[in-house]
Amino acid sequence: MTANMNHNEVDMKLIFAVVYSVFAISSFVHSATSTQTFSTSAGEVKITPLNHASTMIEAAGKTIYLDPAKPVNFAGHPKADLVLVTDIHPDHMDPASIAELSKAGTEIFAPPVVVKTVTNAKPIANGETKTWQDWSIEAIPAYNLTRGPAPGKLFHDKGRGNGYVLTYGGKRFYFSGDTEGVPEMRALKNIDVAFVCMNLPYTMPPDEAADAVKAFHPKVVIPYHYRGSDLTVFVKRLEGTGIEVRLLDWYPK
Repeated sequence: MTANMNHNEVDMKLIFAVVYSVFAISSFVHSATSTQTFSTSAGEVKITPLNHASTMIEAAGKTIYLDPAKPVNFAGHPKADLVLVTDIHPDHMDPASIAELSKAGTEIFAPPVVVKTVTNAKPIANGETKTWQDWSIEAIPAYNLTRGPAPGKLFHDKGRGNGYVLTYGGKRFYFSGDTEGVPEMRALKNIDVAFVCMNLPYTMPPDEAADAVKAFHPKVVIPYHYRGSDLTVFVKRLEGTGIEVRLLDWYPK
């Protein structure tokens, strides 16, 4: 009788543990395929995943695009009031998409190396901050520490590409651009929502991305630019940190 009771108790504990873990994971990860809406003191900010790194941000009747690029079909999308570009590679810098989205008065901010190609862009270099409308835009260094196409070469050299911290109505939104978990990312403060890249061989794997996220501890983190990555590794690595993970579909069929 005692043996049966002990066995039953073990079974119940196992069942409880499984149910608890499923509940914990489901409450920890917010999955969605649609626009995310964030409240700020200046009104709502809506952020829509388009594809890979391409992102649409809407607030106060203005539309911002981050890295608009193919294969996104921009027909039917609102024209851009502001375009932000992070780097020179075609999944981030696509002059044809920028031209399609532009209208009279569209402004473009980009690293100086991008301005050589997108000549109507205004340069913003690592460490600079610019003001646009009610937004503050900080250029955060984005680069590789170790990974490159050949010994002594990196996919993304320090000083070339930008990540961005966009501040609006007291909320701070970070977009990493192409980067590994560099010291400048780890040193970020008071980030409400972080969009963090992960894909090999060009940036970093999910476990490294999660470790970098732990260092600056945003309230919400959303993987993007993750083609081919196992996001379950990223999610598991952040369990118990109090950071909310939201998984969005950046690669619609």
